[in-house]
Amino acid sequence: MSKFGFSFSLSRLLGIAQAKQKIARATGIPTTKSGMERKIGTSILKMFFK
Repeated sequence: MSKFGFSFSLSRLLGIAQAKQKIARATGIPTTKSGMERKIGTSILKMFFK
């Protein structure tokens, strides 16, 4: 929980968040769980309704 407008993230400090973001943009595949679920759900709907 952040206090006074400050927060700390180890993944941002180490550059992991930026690396994952670059990979996701380059490949078009999201790296978050919700992003993957959304992409898979969209592709399944396209199979049925296209």
